[in-house]
Amino acid sequence: MAGSAVLSRVSAETGASARQVQAVEQLLAGGATVPFIARYRKEAHGNLDEVQISSIKSRLEYYSELEERKSAILKSIDSQGKLDDELREKIEACFVKTKLEDLYQPFKPKRRTRAQVAKEKGLEPLADSIWAGEKPPAGTTDDDLQGARDIIAERIADMADVRGLVRNAMARDGVYKSSAANPDSKVPTKFEQYYDYSEPISTIPSHRYLAIKRGQAEKVLVAHLEIDKGPVIERMMEILSSTGAGFGRSAAALGEVRLAAEDAYRRLLAPSCEIDVLVEKKFEADRAAVEVFAENLRNLLLAPPLGSKAVLAIDPGIRTGCKVAMMDRTGKYLGKTVIFPMQAEAEAEKAIAMIVAKYKPEAIAVGNGTAGRETEAFVRATLKKLAAQHPEVAIPTVVSVSESGASVYSASEIARKEFPDLDLTVRGAISIGRRLQDPLAELVKIDPKAIGVGQYQHDVQETLLASKLDEVVVSCVNAVGVELNTASAPLLERVSGVGPVLAKSIVEWRDENGGFKSRRDLKKVKGLGDKAFEQCAGFLRIRGAENPLDSSAVHPERYELVERMASDAGTSVAALIGDSAAVKKIDIRRYITGDVGEPTLKDILAELLKPGRDPRKSFEPPKFRDDVTKIEDVKEGMRLEGVVTNVAKFGAFVDIGVHQDGLVHISELSDTFVSDPSSAVKVGDRIQVTVLSVDRERGRISLSAKSKADTRPQQAGTAKREASPKRNGFVCNPFASL
Repeated sequence: MAGSAVLSRVSAETGASARQVQAVEQLLAGGATVPFIARYRKEAHGNLDEVQISSIKSRLEYYSELEERKSAILKSIDSQGKLDDELREKIEACFVKTKLEDLYQPFKPKRRTRAQVAKEKGLEPLADSIWAGEKPPAGTTDDDLQGARDIIAERIADMADVRGLVRNAMARDGVYKSSAANPDSKVPTKFEQYYDYSEPISTIPSHRYLAIKRGQAEKVLVAHLEIDKGPVIERMMEILSSTGAGFGRSAAALGEVRLAAEDAYRRLLAPSCEIDVLVEKKFEADRAAVEVFAENLRNLLLAPPLGSKAVLAIDPGIRTGCKVAMMDRTGKYLGKTVIFPMQAEAEAEKAIAMIVAKYKPEAIAVGNGTAGRETEAFVRATLKKLAAQHPEVAIPTVVSVSESGASVYSASEIARKEFPDLDLTVRGAISIGRRLQDPLAELVKIDPKAIGVGQYQHDVQETLLASKLDEVVVSCVNAVGVELNTASAPLLERVSGVGPVLAKSIVEWRDENGGFKSRRDLKKVKGLGDKAFEQCAGFLRIRGAENPLDSSAVHPERYELVERMASDAGTSVAALIGDSAAVKKIDIRRYITGDVGEPTLKDILAELLKPGRDPRKSFEPPKFRDDVTKIEDVKEGMRLEGVVTNVAKFGAFVDIGVHQDGLVHISELSDTFVSDPSSAVKVGDRIQVTVLSVDRERGRISLSAKSKADTRPQQAGTAKREASPKRNGFVCNPFASL
């Protein structure tokens, strides 16, 4: 368990009290998951939310890794016979990884260096005398002086205070510059705005830094960090003076130390510290990009579901036709066909009319890929004819659904196991239909990176991205709850305490026994013990269960408490559920005990009022203009409704129904100043936009969400200027950073 110093630091960093941090640490150590801790252990940790608990978990992991590194460093230095009490105390009191490595720097195993060569020549006594401020003896050769300076330079570079000084100066005052790797090339690239670019490393936004890094990776750009070394070296000399290095009565000795300091900076400190600063900046940019991705993913996963309604799904196609699949209200696949509305319209109309009459779908999901709007228009026209000819037939709603990631799912092992006998394209149609029914349940089957709501997801640290996205998916799944008797294995494995192995066992037990009649049945699943049951039971729902609480978020450990509430109210649990008058009369103060306080009791009452309530908003289909189906239909000045599909640091991308998303630059998101696009819009939001410009050749559409947008002609393909000033004559173009 963490010591008091770590608890205090985590408390200061997260805003939680030391007691709360310790409570979270104990719960995590006991095998509890973040969603379980947040939902069912509020009294233990003082009602922290998931974000706070995740932050505490992350910082505790950081300090745990730091302690492991400290132990390894102490062991290494001790084995060299160089560990004294002062150094041990400094290491044990260090809580920053970079500073810890600085302390270890003098003791790290090194390759054969110039200083080592000089020592082998017997020049260390000369270096020591110069360091002590003594004038070099008469007759000392230039080669000997150079060797002594090499020793002193390495000694300076190994000083923790000096390394920290140089690194901090670079991070604070360094300027990041980029230029074209091949200035003579005439081939246009998306990185042209960075051919002569500079910006302080301390203020460069994450998306621009990652854009330059991508340009470097593609060998289009070269970049480096620049800093005025003069003030840095002067500060280095001040640090050295405090140690007495070279500051005796000899000006010659001081001059040699200065030369060594300049060499240490140029040869040993600047290169390694620049790497440190750029690595940290990359990590900072990665974290920012991952947070953007995570927020977009959360909003997409929690998009309003159509719900338990039968859906006809169509994956549009021109040459190979449109793949059509029918699902019942539970998402069960019923059948498929192929239609060719572009080539054989009459036959396609007949097929759609027949399916609607036979299966009575309540919605038709049309993928928004190639020919999506044309297919949508065809379906609407067909349904209009059907309604006129057969008014007794219920006409379904037509909804455009994002295809992003559907092809990834259709080729995945999960899809092959679900539908081993179906073609890839049919699996894709099924995924589109199910995504309309329940976005969360379907999207968990797809690698989040393939969903298309990220920013530079291919450029950021893989483990950081995967960990954060997994955290988001788990959080969303548990926030909504999972229907135990219909959920897929990929959905079940995201439930608190379950995982892939138990998810597979749950599905197998369900298939063999005809489903779960109560949450208690979970204990019959092989490998699902008391701890796993504790963690998962509250997040799993069973409609029509023997115990009505099994369809709610009330945890089984509180069933007895609810039964007591019902008994005290003179009714049954089943009758109490949904009876707002009876529930509102319950005095929760009567039921407060040592481990059950107001937070838990309020949650229970909320569930009794609306058991198993879905926290997601009600479904509302997007409303695209029927006369705007392709980029050629988009005209400057048009006012359109769109759906936000992605939010980046420089703006938001909006689907206006033409297969090519438009960009609302951050400067055009609102009538008032916006510093962070995510504060103005979220993925899935319906917003009104005005077309600013259209570059049909490049497939770029610039939009404005302002109430009165400036639609004066702009240079084709460029977005509004960023709030930041020009950099060396170039306006930052967000399209170039995609």
